[in-house]
Amino acid sequence: MLRQSYDTDVTDSQWNLIEQYLPAAKTGGRKRTTNIREVLNGIFYLLRAGCAWRLLPHDFPNWRTVYGYFRGWEEDGTWQRLNQVLREQVRLKAGKNAQPSAACVDSQSVKKGGAGQEGGYDGGKKVNGRKRTILVDTMGLLLCAVVHSAKRSDQKGMTLLALWFASLWQSLQLIWTDSTFGGKVFTAWIKETFGWTLEVVKKKEGQKGFEVLPKRWVVERTFAWFGRYRRLSKDYEYLPTTSETMLYAAMVNLMLRRLA
Repeated sequence: MLRQSYDTDVTDSQWNLIEQYLPAAKTGGRKRTTNIREVLNGIFYLLRAGCAWRLLPHDFPNWRTVYGYFRGWEEDGTWQRLNQVLREQVRLKAGKNAQPSAACVDSQSVKKGGAGQEGGYDGGKKVNGRKRTILVDTMGLLLCAVVHSAKRSDQKGMTLLALWFASLWQSLQLIWTDSTFGGKVFTAWIKETFGWTLEVVKKKEGQKGFEVLPKRWVVERTFAWFGRYRRLSKDYEYLPTTSETMLYAAMVNLMLRRLA
């Protein structure tokens, strides 16, 4: 008997897009009986509903099974590969090159919901938790992300991002930032060390309150997209790497909906 569908369920057209990129069943041993599409449905449900793993509805596979696949795909890089494949398809569909030449970087401090590694206090935002430093293309699609203590400055977060991902994004010619990532010494060091050119987009003279800034608004919109996923309203994950995976999974869900 088919269960009643949820709004977060993968549609047939979305499943046709993603099925071929999911890891195949391991050879040997018992034949896999788990419905992988239902595993994906369970993960997307958790992201949008914001529930705990143990509170997944019982018409999904057992929560331990869903969680096991989520962590397994984190460890083998599946979520990042899915993000890359779908991002390239979205860019090509929009008439852009598969690889971006320009990007935007920013950070977001969020409260930490419970115990976990890498916590800290962001004195500027008055937030005790973690900071998400993300790099997005000019469409706001996620290129890479690092999650770290909120007490770490934006420049130190940018350094972490560059250490992990600069070698993968040599196609980038320009990265727009705000003033917290600026400074002649820092931007020169980033250029010399990693080959990235940072350009600070400054606020208009006399600006008070929030105002959409050219070039940089796309990354703010990406954070707004993440805000639709209640699991991302706080950082509930024990490990920062799992928090990063949640961002990739949310973007995979978003791009699937856009493509299909």
